[in-house]
Amino acid sequence: MDRRQFLTTTAGLAMAGFAPAAPAIAQAKTKIRVGYLHTVAVDGQIWTGVDRGSFAKQGLELELRQFNTGLEIFQALIGGSLDVLATGAVLSNFPARGQGKVFLINDIEVATAQLWVRPDQGIRSFADLRGKRIATATGTTAHVFLDRALRANKIDPKEVELVNQSMPAAVTAFVSGAVPAVALWVPFNVTARDKVPGSIMLADASAYYPQAAIIGGWAAANDYYEPNQETLAKLIRGWGEANDYIMANPVEAMESLQKNHYSQTPLADINESFKAQKMFTAHDWKRMYADGTVTNWLQQSTDFFMANAGVKEFIPASKYFDPSLYLKTIV
Repeated sequence: MDRRQFLTTTAGLAMAGFAPAAPAIAQAKTKIRVGYLHTVAVDGQIWTGVDRGSFAKQGLELELRQFNTGLEIFQALIGGSLDVLATGAVLSNFPARGQGKVFLINDIEVATAQLWVRPDQGIRSFADLRGKRIATATGTTAHVFLDRALRANKIDPKEVELVNQSMPAAVTAFVSGAVPAVALWVPFNVTARDKVPGSIMLADASAYYPQAAIIGGWAAANDYYEPNQETLAKLIRGWGEANDYIMANPVEAMESLQKNHYSQTPLADINESFKAQKMFTAHDWKRMYADGTVTNWLQQSTDFFMANAGVKEFIPASKYFDPSLYLKTIV
């Protein structure tokens, strides 16, 4: 061995002696049980964050469980099988009854709720709906929207016959002709549009924004919220990174969502669903958390849910929604 080889070999061995030992076991991640709806307005940030490692970076492992309606998710939360959930307008319902703590908002469902009708059954305007059957999933985003749409068009909700069904069943009833109208949320509009030639959308929720806004977001189980503030802060940071990526890169984000999680839905329909919601950057949300805007929007939906259920004593949004964790986490 010549001198140069000797020095190189010796130096290498010396440096190796100072190399930190690799951990035998990777640091365990904190698991959090999450219930969600499979619609872009609800799980867009979730899947983007999972795919891009935003939650893993925070040391979290999301154990995801899909549900069909917000009502089902809250039942699971209340029953103890979930730690947190992400949903639509139902976010304003159960927490007002003392079941769940709201701590994070996803978006405004500006046009995700829509009213579709069948002209072949004589429905072409709101006036034609009097005395007719309308299928929807009561207690959901679609129901809140339908109530506002009817009242805005001078129709008392009591003047129509509401048919309460799961959303897949409600849309099937519309397609089969069992009902002449359906209040739904995207992406169920695709089925109504494609399976019923000539069907028309009378209105969507955008007609009543910003005076009224239907917002979706996250709630934690009552017994999980206070003891797990650190974990929830990590969830918020992961969400914020995913949310802001979507805001900055909407084309790429929707292509990735469609490819990885909505493969049965055409990209054009995913883009339509995305445009039906209104998102804000994590920092823009801070202002609306701080100035009471979010609280007011939540309260509007709560008032509807409680009035519809005949509940007179309930918790106001200012009590069941806690903006403080978000405000101190997003800096």
